[in-house]
Amino acid sequence: MSGIWYDLAIVTPLVGMLAIVADAFAAPRGPRSLGPRSHHGTIVLLLAAMLAFGVVLFLTGAPLVSGAVVATLLAALSLISNVKRRVLGEPLVFSDFALIGAVFQHPQFYLTALRPTQVVMLGGGVAGLLAALALLSSSDLAPRFAGLALGLGSWGGLAMLLRRIGWPAPQSVPDPGADVMQHGLVACLLGHWHAWRGTIDPEPCDVPTIPGRSGQLVVIVQCESFTDPAVLFDDTSLVASGLDTARKLSWQHGRLLVSGFGAYTMRTEFGVLFGRGEEALGTRRFDPFLTAHRETSWALPNRLDRSAWDTCMVHPHDMRFYGRHRLMPRAGFDRLVGEEAFAPPGPGEGRYVTDAAVADRIIAIANDSPRAGFVYAVTIENHGPWPPDKTDATRSAAPYLKLLANSDAMLTRLLEALPRLGRPTTLCFFGDHRPSIPGASEPGAERHTPYVMVRFDSDGTPIQGSGAERDLTPAELHHTILDAIRLGEAER
Repeated sequence: MSGIWYDLAIVTPLVGMLAIVADAFAAPRGPRSLGPRSHHGTIVLLLAAMLAFGVVLFLTGAPLVSGAVVATLLAALSLISNVKRRVLGEPLVFSDFALIGAVFQHPQFYLTALRPTQVVMLGGGVAGLLAALALLSSSDLAPRFAGLALGLGSWGGLAMLLRRIGWPAPQSVPDPGADVMQHGLVACLLGHWHAWRGTIDPEPCDVPTIPGRSGQLVVIVQCESFTDPAVLFDDTSLVASGLDTARKLSWQHGRLLVSGFGAYTMRTEFGVLFGRGEEALGTRRFDPFLTAHRETSWALPNRLDRSAWDTCMVHPHDMRFYGRHRLMPRAGFDRLVGEEAFAPPGPGEGRYVTDAAVADRIIAIANDSPRAGFVYAVTIENHGPWPPDKTDATRSAAPYLKLLANSDAMLTRLLEALPRLGRPTTLCFFGDHRPSIPGASEPGAERHTPYVMVRFDSDGTPIQGSGAERDLTPAELHHTILDAIRLGEAER
């Protein structure tokens, strides 16, 4: 028994030191560079490292191997967070771990963000850890009991501290970058997760539903990585003709103030569908779909009189992604049209179902609906990655601009086809986030995308608004859409 305590006396402080060093490399870093973070953050980190060390020690019975595993895992965590921050402008957040299953289901969405050397390093590290665990584990029970005691003690201390740290503050919009800088990556992950567990659901929506007596059609298109190329690349020669036409016809248009960059479609989607702003969501803002099933009374389809409206969601991808297959029926969609309803992309059409095919399906659904219709479409053709060219930003942007033109053509097609249906129509078209293209479009302060709302009378005449541009958050766009639907009923 004395041997194990001697080993622990050496390995345990070493694990703590390595944990501090590994966490110190997580960006952003403060003026102290690689020094420890806040006192509370450092204590949370050490308790978390001891908890992980105790668990691995209980499993392996080998103190040195357990220490190496924990140090490697913490270093990998900082590496992955830094890569994510470089690509998406945000460090790891606790809700990212809910997407681990999606990484295996759709690896092209995630692994393509890493350089080949980083993929090899991570893969080799995982293989090395598994080999070490298999070859170097001990059958001695004494280390395992010590690991159990260390793990339980660390878990108890960590649970008490997380209840007392007081950040992020209640009723605030948490900033993962600022919190990582001040408290460290591990402390930020655990602190935000603990705060998220204590968030409170909103009261159910009790506002009367909107009737569908006018037989109006509402089409909302959430377009993948769509933005104004002239603004994105500061080049007035890059004209999106469909977007330009829609702005001229619009009832309202402006900038959509999305919070994500290069990813996090569900943040924009939740805001537009559910109308809950990030200031009200707190730590739910990182992935609002995780708790959206408890807020479905606020969703746009559920704000409509279900006896008078046909509601449909169109997304030519796996509806299990983000749990849409379970969430959207509860949000009020009568019908889901997923990837199984579309033919696979043809030669030269890229990796995903085209926006042209989505436009065709929207028009067909609108034609087939004799009642008031609500269609929410999420496109995917312009999903990255786009092959980078570090020596020439223009060439880096070329693959993106080609797909963007297809999205713009989709908008043009809808502007031409929907007014011919002989019914009052509202078309809302917006980009979910900007693209992340190394060397051409990288994270920065400006993240907005365009939105346009075009309203047509039953004879196809555009209904003009004030003409003034308005900047909106996704949640504010939700309420603007509701206003347009109510006007459509009042104008019948």
